[in-house]
Amino acid sequence: MIVLLVGSGGREHALAWKIVQSPTLTRLVVAPGNPGIGALAEVRPVRADDVEGLLALAREIAADLVVVGPEAALERGLADRLAEAGIACFGPTASAARLESSKAFTKAFADRWSLPTAEYVVITSMEGITPALKRFKPPYVIKADGLAAGKGVQIIDSETDADAWAAVMNMLGGALGKAGARVVMEAFMEGEEASMFALCDGVTAIPFGQAQDHKRAHDGDTGLNTGGMGTYSPAPVLTAAVAEAAFEQMVEPTVRGMAVEGSPYRGVLYAGLMIGAGGPRLVEYNARFGDPECQVLMLRLESDLLPYLHAAATGGLADLPAPRWRDEAAICVVLAAEGYPEAPRTGAVIEGAEADFGPDVVVFHAGVARDAEGRLVAAGGRVLNVCARGETLGQARDRAYAAVACIRLPGGFHRTDIGWRALQRPG
Repeated sequence: MIVLLVGSGGREHALAWKIVQSPTLTRLVVAPGNPGIGALAEVRPVRADDVEGLLALAREIAADLVVVGPEAALERGLADRLAEAGIACFGPTASAARLESSKAFTKAFADRWSLPTAEYVVITSMEGITPALKRFKPPYVIKADGLAAGKGVQIIDSETDADAWAAVMNMLGGALGKAGARVVMEAFMEGEEASMFALCDGVTAIPFGQAQDHKRAHDGDTGLNTGGMGTYSPAPVLTAAVAEAAFEQMVEPTVRGMAVEGSPYRGVLYAGLMIGAGGPRLVEYNARFGDPECQVLMLRLESDLLPYLHAAATGGLADLPAPRWRDEAAICVVLAAEGYPEAPRTGAVIEGAEADFGPDVVVFHAGVARDAEGRLVAAGGRVLNVCARGETLGQARDRAYAAVACIRLPGGFHRTDIGWRALQRPG
């Protein structure tokens, strides 16, 4: 099978790492890729948001399947253009991807299909702020409607509503571009967050792993929200009973509802859950694998990934056996550039990232490039994903941090407490 993989981050490096292990693969081309991906597959300098360029590349290589990593390509309609050309795509159409690209759409969809989630209001102008603030009490949960690279959510907990007012005005005023043209304010949900994944072919959905991430920049869940500073799998809070309830109450109705409404969902559906005393509730949907959640899923997945991606794109998930998972834990520690997430500084030379850390440790490249001298340099906010697996989460953590200690990223930083919730959980 000839596969085109779209993207350039750690998620795509992890997908490439797993895809090349498939005996059914004959050729893997990645656009635009990164240095780590380039060691596994062909890379082409086509941007992930260049829909026409990607379509042309898929035709050039006679791709049997296009696997879309980042959300921007989905929002721009890459899956739609590929469908018009008769090329199978793992990833939803722009209409179906609204489950991620518009939080207001998802909230209204949840109302229509009785998905358990928080009460909300959509704000489109300054006049709507005061009524919204009167409807809720602190902490105020404020979300940009559109895609904001994981930085469009603010939780404001203060005695007055001045900070919440300012946060909404900041979004409406253009701080996040068109993503903040509408703002969703919702009731704060108590509980513990976790992530659940499902593969969907428009009709059938199957569970496809779980993880728990760390969004805040610094230890102790302090600092600014980021795209994710680390993650681990499995997530103990997602017990079998909780996962089954979430799948039945959210994922399955969503797949049915999207089909009924004329936007069948194909690809991976990533449900962000809040797990509290009343059971799981939906925080948000993403229309692609999480980053860095994908990395730990790929380390734990024992089955060949490619048949599942192809079946999700073309139909037939119901005919495949349930995927097999290693009876091991996996963890990912993100090494970030100085200044991330506000103004990451690029260009720092990275040392030690290409060492052999053994079969249970993999370093995925994220915001990485090579300079004129061939050295690895930081080229983004989240630079490297140091991932490891082990018989226990503690063993996986120790292996990952031992590798982190061998890597030098001048000015960079990482959290030292990835996995703390699970590691401190009784039993």
